[in-house]
Amino acid sequence: MVTDLPQHSDIHKSMGLDGIRPRVLRELVEVLTKPLSIIYWQSWVTEEVPVDWRLANVMPIYKKGQKEDLGNYRPVSLALVPGEVMEQIILSAITWNVRTTR
Repeated sequence: MVTDLPQHSDIHKSMGLDGIRPRVLRELVEVLTKPLSIIYWQSWVTEEVPVDWRLANVMPIYKKGQKEDLGNYRPVSLALVPGEVMEQIILSAITWNVRTTR
């Protein structure tokens, strides 16, 4: 599952606080699969997410209208790419569990 998600992630997304672009994760998926799997499993078992992965940088992105009006901006959260992948894995596990228990 860890090897599948980077292949489907958008490589044109912005990098997170760590400065790593999604394209890098996709290119290094063979090398990073084992360590990320260990981190993800440990997080699942202990029910704790690495502290750095909980951090995000919220940036205002201009939508339309007058730039002076703060209502014309929307917040976008830039999180770490491995954390976003972990979110997708957890979402997939929960979704699978809900579907199979019906």
